[in-house]
Amino acid sequence: MANQNRKVIGYFALASPTEVVCTGDRGDACVISGSVRAMKALLKEIDPAEQKGHTVKKTRFGEILRGLKLGAAYGFDEESYKKFYPLARKEGLPVEKGNFNEMKDKGFRFFTVQLKSL
Repeated sequence: MANQNRKVIGYFALASPTEVVCTGDRGDACVISGSVRAMKALLKEIDPAEQKGHTVKKTRFGEILRGLKLGAAYGFDEESYKKFYPLARKEGLPVEKGNFNEMKDKGFRFFTVQLKSL
């Protein structure tokens, strides 16, 4: 499982150590994009003047897994979820297969994952 934990799932962005780019009604799910380009496009949407000076960093499966076990929520785009899903299932996490076509029809871009209990 150690190799699995090192696999890059995607990228997140932060303006400070306590201010990461989030999605959701309450801004409670950390956005994970499948590429730097996708994250930069999102940042351009939410901060067109680039006032916050976000840093984009890669995130690995092990980091996301630790966050999930601590109660964090993650909002994956389609590309990142394709990388995350098989590893999560292999780990035994009760995650659903994301139907991004259906979600896009409803106006959603991200599939949110948060563990209620393990």
